[in-house]
Amino acid sequence: MTSCMRPYCDLIALRMLLLISLLLLLVRSDSADNRCLSALASTCEDCLRRGPECAWCSQERFLDGAHVSQRCGTVSDLRVRGCEEEFIEKPNVKVEVNATISSSQVAPREISIHLRPGSEASFIIEVQQLERYPVDLYYLVDVSASMQDNLDRLKTVGLALSHQMKEHSSDFRVGFGSFVDKPVSPYIDVHPSKLVNPCSDYEVHCRPAHGFIHVLPVTENMTEFTRVIQEQRISGNMDTPEGGFDAMLQATVCQKDIGWRPEAKHLLLVMTDQPSHLALDSKLAGIVVPHDGRCHLEDNIYSQTTNMEHPTIGQLAEKLLENNVYSIFAVDQVQYQWYEDLLDLIPGSYVGRLFPKASNLKDLVVHAYKKLLSDVEVQIEVEDGQAHRFWVNVTTFCPDGSSVSGNTKCSSVQPKQTVFFKITVGMTSCPAAGEDQEVLMSVRPVGFNESVTVRIRQVCGCGCTERGRCHDDPNPCSTETGAGSTDSCRQDRNKPVCSGRGTCKCGTCVCDSSRLGNIYGKFCEMDDFSCPYERGLVCGGHGRCVSGECVCLPGWTGETCSCPVSTETCVSNDGLICSGQGKCVCGKCVCDDPRRSGTFCEKCPICYSSCQSHWSCVNCHLSNGLGSDGFQLCNHSCAPSVDYVDDITELVRGKYCLYPSSDKCQYRFLMDLASDRPQLHISRHPVCVWSRRYLKTFLSAFLLTVTLGIAMLAAVRQLLRARNRWWQSNPEQPFDDSHKDTSFVPTTNEKTITYRKDRLPNHPVEMHTHMPKMPLSDVWQ
Repeated sequence: MTSCMRPYCDLIALRMLLLISLLLLLVRSDSADNRCLSALASTCEDCLRRGPECAWCSQERFLDGAHVSQRCGTVSDLRVRGCEEEFIEKPNVKVEVNATISSSQVAPREISIHLRPGSEASFIIEVQQLERYPVDLYYLVDVSASMQDNLDRLKTVGLALSHQMKEHSSDFRVGFGSFVDKPVSPYIDVHPSKLVNPCSDYEVHCRPAHGFIHVLPVTENMTEFTRVIQEQRISGNMDTPEGGFDAMLQATVCQKDIGWRPEAKHLLLVMTDQPSHLALDSKLAGIVVPHDGRCHLEDNIYSQTTNMEHPTIGQLAEKLLENNVYSIFAVDQVQYQWYEDLLDLIPGSYVGRLFPKASNLKDLVVHAYKKLLSDVEVQIEVEDGQAHRFWVNVTTFCPDGSSVSGNTKCSSVQPKQTVFFKITVGMTSCPAAGEDQEVLMSVRPVGFNESVTVRIRQVCGCGCTERGRCHDDPNPCSTETGAGSTDSCRQDRNKPVCSGRGTCKCGTCVCDSSRLGNIYGKFCEMDDFSCPYERGLVCGGHGRCVSGECVCLPGWTGETCSCPVSTETCVSNDGLICSGQGKCVCGKCVCDDPRRSGTFCEKCPICYSSCQSHWSCVNCHLSNGLGSDGFQLCNHSCAPSVDYVDDITELVRGKYCLYPSSDKCQYRFLMDLASDRPQLHISRHPVCVWSRRYLKTFLSAFLLTVTLGIAMLAAVRQLLRARNRWWQSNPEQPFDDSHKDTSFVPTTNEKTITYRKDRLPNHPVEMHTHMPKMPLSDVWQ
């Protein structure tokens, strides 16, 4: 097997990826059209069900001769094919927010959205934690025999817990209820003596087993609470699990009996040392009636405990959420893992380890309350029977700046902080005939007494159906009428019937079908495939194909209708077309100067490289006195940015230039070529030849030069005078021959003297020169 070189293989792989990407783009661009263009879409309703991008044209005489399914397509496709805007049926997705309902924690409270099959809509919900809430705490205590120590501890800890909770609550109240299990076999001993006293074998007087007894409504009277707790006695049962879920549901839904306040945070504290029975466990006792989720308290006793099954976990979680109740499980170490597994199934729940004799109960409740309040979570519910046609996605924006898609919870939220939830709802299909067109969806922040109601209006109908005119009626005719003249099916006498691409029936052309595209028109003269293509679309998607030529829509021109008539795409930031340096051709700038480039002909690095190219600009500004009027008057002849400076030497970047003015002065300016177009900085102060400043400079330099020259001459003169005085005062000083310079030794010079008319001597003449010996300094003196 031949192996390829690695660079060559990489190149092949890259080309394949590019080809696949191109194919995917083509498939995506055509998927919407293919979904809408189907022979099955014979009515407006069928068309809208095919997808959110599909629309229906109800215009009369639209695409004469074409199949009725050709009325279905995308909005752009229908426009191209000649459907006027007012006849296009395309219900839009709408989101309407009712801001009239006041709210302190959750906003908005009511939203209406209009959806059609395949569409989606998004909205934002704000949830804010307040600083100090009223709190209702309901103790739900397992009073089976194994809970004796915890019950004794509760008799003393209640008052201390009340005092500590007042630090975190503006109004703290407590209530109490007890549970054991369903008082039926096999959960309890049904012997008559055991029914009265389950602990008779241990010579202990216990209370009878019960499913749930509501003892004390929520109250702020701690004295009454302490008295009730001290009166409680234990009970007993036979199996290990207890009826905790049964009692929790009754304590949740019986709001009036429990005394839950609407404005308060509701805490349900479940104290137990065993797991709870689940729904199917009831069948062991022959109880097969599912729980109905309602309140069944008679004389504060759960009356249906022997008739209804235990609630399911989902049913219990739904009722807790619906009634804004947080659940706190205070359990011992052995059962901690069993209850911890419920946290993901029961929103707004917390589990804590209960130490022996409930010694940490006070701290456990306070920590649980703070933890539950710091977690902000939403739960979304859709009406039963309708949920399968919708999908929901939640993106959470937490106060710390984090955002997670698919997450409905924020942790560590402090009071006064706001959590934002972006909720996107999508609709997959329309309801069946006869079903309600409006569906209710609720968004409930866990533990909050405020929620959001979302009304979803399912748009599956068409306005033209109500008007009774969605397409042209067929034109039935008799056989005799149909066999008549075909002149009405000819565009011209010399043209073939229906342009040779259809059949004349009852005086109307019925166009042929083609695998290449659609043939339509009164005389079958139009199609959507025989014209030039631009970007993969016939006539660039901006015109109709008529007899092989593009008929452009208003605002477009060109052979392929790809050139916009408008010049808006050529307008630069200064409001000029192509910056005043070119022409707008087919929506793009064509620069007049070949040196220019850029989208708006704004780039020309070499156009402004010389100083002389800016002289006209500088002259314009000087003519206007370097004032504010110059910026407006000289805008067309100057660089886009011109400013005036007092000291141009402070600018270090750019090229310095001089402009000679008419008053024998020169103005300095600086060109900054770092950007695409030059920036000019013009000095306000001219440089003049005979200005006083330069005259002063010249005189100062002249006087300085003369002064220095006189000073040097005076110094030389004084030096020479000093030498003469020294020589005159020491005339007898012998000459030091030891320091004699060899340059003063007598030398022999030979010269030849020639006179006219004389012969040259045969012997050279020797001349000797004797110089007196004297110091060199005396010679120069």
